[in-house]
Amino acid sequence: MLSRHRFYIIATISILLTIIIGLFWHPFFYFFILVAPLVLLGIHDVLQTKRNILRNYPVIGHLRHMMETIRPQIRQYYIESNMDEVPYSREQWELVKERATKTQDNLPFGTLRDVKAIGYEWINHSIVPKKVIEHELKVVFGGPDCKQPYLASRLNISALSFGALSNRAIRALNLGAKMGGFAHNTGEGGLSPYHLMEGGDIIWQLGTAYFGARTSEGNFDAVEFAKKAALPQVKMIEIKLSQGAKPAHGGILPAAKITEEISKIRGVAMGEDCLSPPAHTAFSTPIGLLQFVQQLRDLSGGKPIGFKLCIGIAAEFMAICKAMLETKITPDFITVDGSEGGTGAAPLEFVDFVGMPLNEGLVFVNNCLTGIGLRKQIRIIASGKIVTGFDILSKIALGADTCNMARPMMFALGCVQSRKCHTNRCPTGVATQDPSRMYALSIASRAPRVHNFHDETLKSFRELLGATGVGHPDNLNPSRIRRRISATEVKRLSDIYPRFAEGALLEGNVPHPYDEYWLHAKAESF
Repeated sequence: MLSRHRFYIIATISILLTIIIGLFWHPFFYFFILVAPLVLLGIHDVLQTKRNILRNYPVIGHLRHMMETIRPQIRQYYIESNMDEVPYSREQWELVKERATKTQDNLPFGTLRDVKAIGYEWINHSIVPKKVIEHELKVVFGGPDCKQPYLASRLNISALSFGALSNRAIRALNLGAKMGGFAHNTGEGGLSPYHLMEGGDIIWQLGTAYFGARTSEGNFDAVEFAKKAALPQVKMIEIKLSQGAKPAHGGILPAAKITEEISKIRGVAMGEDCLSPPAHTAFSTPIGLLQFVQQLRDLSGGKPIGFKLCIGIAAEFMAICKAMLETKITPDFITVDGSEGGTGAAPLEFVDFVGMPLNEGLVFVNNCLTGIGLRKQIRIIASGKIVTGFDILSKIALGADTCNMARPMMFALGCVQSRKCHTNRCPTGVATQDPSRMYALSIASRAPRVHNFHDETLKSFRELLGATGVGHPDNLNPSRIRRRISATEVKRLSDIYPRFAEGALLEGNVPHPYDEYWLHAKAESF
């Protein structure tokens, strides 16, 4: 297939040659080549019935539609300030680019942030900063029933499916993960050949459609799962209960992005949107979820098994906690996704109005696990609009052990936030299945940028951690971070998000309304 940039070169040469020939052929040539098409277009616009503006304003009305298509880019490049976060600010995007390329990531002249604005956060530093040793930024995943624990980085690649992303993007991410010694989550699209091609560590996400371990009826296939879970690259398995950008709604892969290859890998039909079910068929109760965790642990040979969710109804998560106590089965990790998390495609109402933001969800999960006395054996992963070393520090202070990033990793690949992910027209080759667009993404040059961004961000986190005087991530707590809540009042995050005491839920010593949630939670049902 002719690559896009070669097409543009050939088209440009053809137009120039046509004009040159026209100069020596006939003076009326320009009338026919330039004016006649506009006349025909005008006639078409007046006669068509689908667009009102074109009927009233033939030809010129097309300018409006052309401008609409590039409106997001115009806003991003010329109108928004460096601090407008829609969905990521220019400052954040440039920071990722600079760290990915190891260029200057320092700022001159002072902060652009309004330190008097409500919501502004900062850490209190120490007069005697400590040096943080790099190997302390590793975390062991694996509870008492895990036979193959995994030593993970504090920062890993969040769920990004092949199908939502191009095969080149998947390979570049995985190669970057291999170079940096961190993990790459497959997303719910399944364990594709491209996730395995470069040799990086894999967290295999199993969604409601069970892609990669799916029967012809769409149910879980234990035999196929066991075969793939045994692969040495697969380090952990994550059951996806819900996703921050569309909680209680199944995954969406638009028909425009489904190729024959994706159809074969996922086991879905061509020409139709690939819609994952909103709920699992392998279980329907909290006890069933934990029995499924144990089943996957056995089938995988004892690898770390966890689940991912965006917190919604509080009593439902507490029901899972009660099921842990009743069955004596615990996940090795829980990934908490905030409602500010990203996705390739989702209904507007779910993106904007459903689910708990990350900070609140993270604190709630940490409190529940502490309240039942199981926090020390279950790791927590935070996911949802995390970009900087300060973001990592604040999430760990609120209860996370590690953090996942998706969209910033895409920025490292060259994503320019054009928000065309669902159309198959991504201009950078990251979120498309169009071969001519994928051509733009070089695996050899982009994988090192993913690696660089990871390392430079953790270096920033390490320096911030040392500045607090704490010295080790496990010793962080919310009291180190301050938030302005009014023009004249500042609070510690520990005051805004109080922590439960060890075993507090078991003793009935928790504030209202958590005592009521706990009372209504049942291990036998959601």
